[in-house]
Amino acid sequence: QVQLVESGGGLVQAGGSLRLSCAASGSIFSINRMGWYRQAPGKQRELVATITPGGSANYADTVRSRFTISRDNAKNTVYLQVNSLKPEDTAVYYCNADKAFPTYRDYLDNRYLEVWGQGTLVTVSS
Repeated sequence: QVQLVESGGGLVQAGGSLRLSCAASGSIFSINRMGWYRQAPGKQRELVATITPGGSANYADTVRSRFTISRDNAKNTVYLQVNSLKPEDTAVYYCNADKAFPTYRDYLDNRYLEVWGQGTLVTVSS
């Protein structure tokens, strides 16, 4: 079983910064793309940013110049540095692993799990 645990959310004033972390634990051989999504009250969950094991990143247009995603493959951890926060960034931020392979056998057989974290709340006050 693979689990993702987020941390780093909180209350911050507009213009402030936070660093979100997401650590994967459990039986893990490798994880493909990891990413951050967010869901604001009354809205659908949306992509924020994703990153491949090689470090290739993809961002939503709304956060491209303000947020930076990174990962430490050795620690199975992904980070999201969020700067210049705006009230509209207020949301629950969820970590995602699109393909988590628990063992090498699973990797060879292309058996994987898609895993979501429980979310961390970011509240930006104006």
